[in-house]
Amino acid sequence: MFGDLEQAVMDVLWASPTAMSVRDVQAALANDRELAYTTVMTVMDRLAKKGQVTRELDGRAWQYRPSRTWVQMVANEIVGILSNGTPEQARAVLEAVHERVG
Repeated sequence: MFGDLEQAVMDVLWASPTAMSVRDVQAALANDRELAYTTVMTVMDRLAKKGQVTRELDGRAWQYRPSRTWVQMVANEIVGILSNGTPEQARAVLEAVHERVG
C-alpha cells in the first residue's frame, strides 16, 4: 500500500497522539535515516493528496494526522482483497486468520 518512506511517515503519525508538522516528522525519522526537510514535505504532501493524511494550517506550518487509524486502514485493505473472491473463499480466509491469531 505504501512505499518505504511513506510507511515510515505513517508509522510516525500513527504513533503520535497529536497532529505533527513536517519538521516534527523529520525529527522523528532522524533516528533511522537522515532526510532533507523537502523530502519529508513531498512525501507528506503526496500522502495528503492520496487522502491518507489530513492537514490543517497552524500559523505558517501544516499539521498532519492520519485520516484513518492503522486498524481501519488494514481492515479496509483486507475487505478489498476479500471482495475479489467468492463468499466461500472469504470465509475460508477469515477462518484461517482466526486460527493463526487465536
